[in-house]
Amino acid sequence: MTVNLTFGSDVNLKALQNLIDVVAKLRSPDGGCPWDLQQTPQSLIPYVIEEAYEVVDAIQGGDSKAIAEELGDLLMQVVLQSQIASEHNQFSIAEVADGIAQKLIRRHPHVFSDLKAESMDEIHQNWERIKAEEKGESLADTQKLSYKLKRYARSLPALTAGIKISQKAAANGFEWENADGVWAKFHEELDELHHALEHESKQNQQAELGDLLFTLINVARWYDLDPSEALRSTNRKFIQRLEVIEQLSDRSLDSLTTAELDQLWQQAKQKLS
Repeated sequence: MTVNLTFGSDVNLKALQNLIDVVAKLRSPDGGCPWDLQQTPQSLIPYVIEEAYEVVDAIQGGDSKAIAEELGDLLMQVVLQSQIASEHNQFSIAEVADGIAQKLIRRHPHVFSDLKAESMDEIHQNWERIKAEEKGESLADTQKLSYKLKRYARSLPALTAGIKISQKAAANGFEWENADGVWAKFHEELDELHHALEHESKQNQQAELGDLLFTLINVARWYDLDPSEALRSTNRKFIQRLEVIEQLSDRSLDSLTTAELDQLWQQAKQKLS
């Protein structure tokens, strides 16, 4: 199903074309930017992730100017990836935009065709059916728990994937009877990490650390806490205290003793409490 829609404004199209032209110039061997010319799709992966998280941070902050700026940075990554691909005759920004537009049209037949959807559940079922057809998979396979969990592990940051996997597994019966069970598992994994750190290989240590982190995610789920937000909050708090320490100290941090740093840390905690 292909639907051609003609709405929007010349201002929007002109602005997008201007960005495309700017990125093309940055990548031009004739007078372009040496840094941009060195980039590959793989080297840009950290920037794609970073910009996506900065968009999230701006949205959470509620500053519309910051949101617009961070969305622009993320959009630039999309255009830059597409520019590099077009230089290798792989795909263009036009194919990227048209591809997602047509996908949205296919997956919303209740909007772009005569199909009627009476409920949100029906809309979701249609979405999953169409998605499976696009990938040449059976709907039955896509409904298997392992299929969904593999998708999370493949496409999401590790902490976010862990949260999703924990939630889906619990909803399908992989759950403790009470909070005592999850705490017992936490202490079991903690002991196994201690043992691995003292007696086992780096590979086993890494595996046991992963087990402990996943169990801690389950602890958070039991108490209806958000591990991602908790960690973001702790990161912000640490940085805020560090800023205070830098204000209080007349010396560089790396010249301070452990005792001096601890004293300044306690002062920072009191100042921010």
